Amino acid sequence: MDVWTNLRKILHVDMDAFFASVEQRDDPSLLGKPVVVGGRLNSRGVVSAASYEARKFGIHSAMPMAEVYRRCPHAVFLPVNMQKYQDVSKQIRNVFLTYTPMVEPLSLDEAFLDITASTSLFGSADEIALIIKQRIQQELNLTASVGLACNKFLAKLASDLQKPNGFVIVQPDRIYEFLDPLPVERIWGVGKKTAEQLHTHNIRTVRDLRNLQQGYLTQFLGVIGSQLYLLARGIDDRPVESDRIVKSIGQETTFTTDIADRDQLETVLLKLSIDLGSRARKVSLKGKTITLKVRFNDFRSISRSHTLTQATNLDDVIYQEVCHLLGELALKQPLRLIGITLSNLTDKEESQLSLFTERRHDSENLTKIMDFVKGKYGETSITRARLLRPKDHSE
Repeated sequence: MDVWTNLRKILHVDMDAFFASVEQRDDPSLLGKPVVVGGRLNSRGVVSAASYEARKFGIHSAMPMAEVYRRCPHAVFLPVNMQKYQDVSKQIRNVFLTYTPMVEPLSLDEAFLDITASTSLFGSADEIALIIKQRIQQELNLTASVGLACNKFLAKLASDLQKPNGFVIVQPDRIYEFLDPLPVERIWGVGKKTAEQLHTHNIRTVRDLRNLQQGYLTQFLGVIGSQLYLLARGIDDRPVESDRIVKSIGQETTFTTDIADRDQLETVLLKLSIDLGSRARKVSLKGKTITLKVRFNDFRSISRSHTLTQATNLDDVIYQEVCHLLGELALKQPLRLIGITLSNLTDKEESQLSLFTERRHDSENLTKIMDFVKGKYGETSITRARLLRPKDHSE
């Protein structure tokens, strides 16, 4: 009897050093060189992606650019070209959708695929996984690492074990053999602090964890203990969710030097509001809740939110609200970072009578005209100017 009978067949596909690999593909002179994609070298930005040549120097995602330069001053530093990566990501997803509609993207460069029902059309699960890898290589000239297992947890673990260009299958009757030698840090939910707690009790591998009773783990670690008990046995019942709901859309920026001047901050907020509104309109979403996030130079962060009576994706509405929120913070320290998030999202049109309906329609019409001009002549062809500071709610 086939050990896969009556079990789900889940793939986790993870592109290898995605942003950096796309840049190396498009510029062959970068092949073999340490490539770092991220913020400007003289800024407070961080690494978005590093090629495998760069990783040999200990460079990894989210590392400050100054530290990258200290470790590898001869690296090739490139800015993030998000539009290019999004376009390539869509091409990759089209390959996935050839074999199953059950695709759950986790980010631009990784996704879960449920191919359980696909085997009757395209062959065995390992054949489908191999075909997907080959098509990505042949059609896009990029490599992907793939894990195949009976659930999401095991598939994701498998895809990470033989990077780059890996292909690992976790046979359902050999799950313990696969899991037992792995360090406990490989399990979801085991961060640095939890790992230290486990190590103090001489729990270092998944086998060590699996030998413990569920009651002991729950008493020792709380709610997460029950989760670790299941994962150490390879148990994960979560389905692949092909229609993931976008919960929020955000836009933020880190300053090269700290900013305390409110006029400067409002100018930055205007640009963020325009970018955020544009992103929301492109995916036909509106949000009721607008959140302002700020981070001080001591890395302390605070946020303030306001929920509207009617959902919006209009630049000027977003801008006015975040300016009100900024005023409410009464800042006394300069800021390192500022950001805006639109949440409580909907894709439905709301019908609501208001004294300000005519003004809102005027704003919507103006925004549509500006979107049209930008679409035809480019993003910089037309923009909004910050004229007057919005009045505070208390006025």
